[in-house]
Amino acid sequence: MERENNRTNRPPTAGGAAASGRLVTALCFVLFFSVMNATMFNVALPDIAADFSLSPSAVSWIVTGYSVIYALGSLLFGKLADKYPLKRLITIGLLLFAAASAFGFFANSYALVLIARFVQAAGASCVPALVMLIPVRFFQPEQRGKVMGVIASTIAFSSGLGPIIGGFIAGHLGWNYLFLISLAAPVVLPLIRRSLPEEQVRSGEKVDLVGAALLGGGVAAFMLAVTQFSALWLLGSVVLTALFLWRTGKSPNPFIQLRLFYISGFVNGLVVSFTGFFTVFGVFLLTPIMLKGLYNLDAQTIGFVLFPAAMLAALLGRVGGQLADRRGSKYTLYVALTMLAFGLLCLSAVNGLSPWIIACALPFVNVAFTFMQASLAKAVSSSLPREQTGIGMGVYNLVNFLAGAISGSVLTKAIEFDASSLNFTSLGQPTTFGAVYFVLGLLALADMLWVFWKLERKAVAVPTMGK
Repeated sequence: MERENNRTNRPPTAGGAAASGRLVTALCFVLFFSVMNATMFNVALPDIAADFSLSPSAVSWIVTGYSVIYALGSLLFGKLADKYPLKRLITIGLLLFAAASAFGFFANSYALVLIARFVQAAGASCVPALVMLIPVRFFQPEQRGKVMGVIASTIAFSSGLGPIIGGFIAGHLGWNYLFLISLAAPVVLPLIRRSLPEEQVRSGEKVDLVGAALLGGGVAAFMLAVTQFSALWLLGSVVLTALFLWRTGKSPNPFIQLRLFYISGFVNGLVVSFTGFFTVFGVFLLTPIMLKGLYNLDAQTIGFVLFPAAMLAALLGRVGGQLADRRGSKYTLYVALTMLAFGLLCLSAVNGLSPWIIACALPFVNVAFTFMQASLAKAVSSSLPREQTGIGMGVYNLVNFLAGAISGSVLTKAIEFDASSLNFTSLGQPTTFGAVYFVLGLLALADMLWVFWKLERKAVAVPTMGK
């Protein structure tokens, strides 16, 4: 899919240091703490609620608010990266992340904890935006899949380790010590700054902050609408999005050039990504709930059931990236979605049997996730003109966050109904969870058909965009 565009938008060689294993290692080190910071607080919510006498809906803002700001920040950092040097942006983001982490450790009220988490999210949001962009900007096309695979492995590893480490620290030291872990992220900042080449501030268009605010407000309202099932938030999202589109048509330098969505490879990549991540995030969310509801497992045992799949995905993630380099993104997506559909159908069948049998089916989902991450990031980035890679990858990250938010809201609502009669694939006692896994398996197969019909076998060269 991406070969023609790679020839047209081939990045300049960034020098030996930038395209080195040291840079990739440093980026993954930062990514590890960024992702783990988002997941390890989940297990501490009951303790935080007890300390401040909060309801579950109130304490959930520690996760919900973080996710909203993290998603919007990744989009903004992506846009800024089209104008400002990556070295400057990642420095600002990591120092802000560390400062908020130190502040959070000493927070003695819920309001201060929320402030710390929100500022953490604002700083940490530089990581997904820039970590995805650096391979595109400073590595040759034939190397990008491998680098993306390493990044996907890191995400899988930190996601699996986050709840376990979070539970251990919160249980033995206290939840406020979770903030201290993130202070390690800027340790590698000097190495990153040395490895990245010098860049100049790009002259030309200014960042449309009014448009950014309208889009950010619209997206935030939409995420709150789907997570809280609020019609009022949905109405606010529609109004703000309409104002953003009006502003985009009037502004000489819009925050997002709408012609970006005329690139078929980019748009279809977003569709495949949203559908695939909706499916995978659904599994990540439902499985712990299912293990607690059906088997009454405690948090530590649930972590042990989930951990092998996460570790296997971490080990095999770079294989998916190498496959994308050798055989192309489209082929790798076929492999990933086949594994995903098979894993979901297996979960639908063994749901209700021993949790350790479920643990044997989960690796198909987790490994598929890393393969999708590597191949989709490469495919989407390769469809973009060079001067729009920052905002384009920011939109890509935002779509994935939205997929997770919508998946969580829809599927947690779905399991409130008794749909066990639809779990006709079950080898044991039919359950609602099994029915949902089956539907998600069908969705993965539909996503594969979209890849076959819509993602081009040979991409057409994308012209440079004007203002």
